[in-house]
Amino acid sequence: MDAKICGVKDSKTLRYIINHKNPPRFIGFITNYPKSKRYINLKNLKKLININRKKINFVSVLVKPNNEILKKIKGLNFDYFQLYDVSPKRTKIIKEKYKVKIITALTIENEKDVEKYKKFKSISEIILFDSKGYEKSSKFDHKLLKNIPSSLKKMLAGNIQYDDKLDKFSKITDIIDISGSLETSGKKDISKIKILLENINKIKNENKKRYTFNWSTWQKWILG
Repeated sequence: MDAKICGVKDSKTLRYIINHKNPPRFIGFITNYPKSKRYINLKNLKKLININRKKINFVSVLVKPNNEILKKIKGLNFDYFQLYDVSPKRTKIIKEKYKVKIITALTIENEKDVEKYKKFKSISEIILFDSKGYEKSSKFDHKLLKNIPSSLKKMLAGNIQYDDKLDKFSKITDIIDISGSLETSGKKDISKIKILLENINKIKNENKKRYTFNWSTWQKWILG
């Protein structure tokens, strides 16, 4: 399991995450939604992400993006666009026009909401299952995801806490998307980010050990 830290808007936090010995796979930036306290305007965004991101994927988080904002961020070399409230047809157009990988964000309240992934799976690298509401995160029933095939690349968001027992999420998702719980007084808290990244790394190491053990056991069984 991996992580996406979302809503980064200051250089100190960004440098810390990038240079951490166990960085997340994704960092997200709120690009066109001023109602969010994590929104960063285009001028500051350009300065912020003009940095060696190493192997981390930068994600532009976009809510119903119009052509104007898409043109403005075209040259910023985002690895992914994370799209909220965009139809499958327009998602396909954006993907092909801007040559970018897509995270389709679905907000979940019931099983009908979950089933929407089927319309996007062929045009999205990742499907994000998020709770309802853009500005305040809440939980949804993760049991709604139980019938989604394991072959689908999944991301999970919605009031996930940095100090949760994160291994419980590894059974239902490939990536957790976390933002609000990493903040203190409305700003990203490096001490909380540190705990999150350490916990994610522990899960990765445990999974590696489990895989190595299973592989060794299988070899012994086959080879006698």
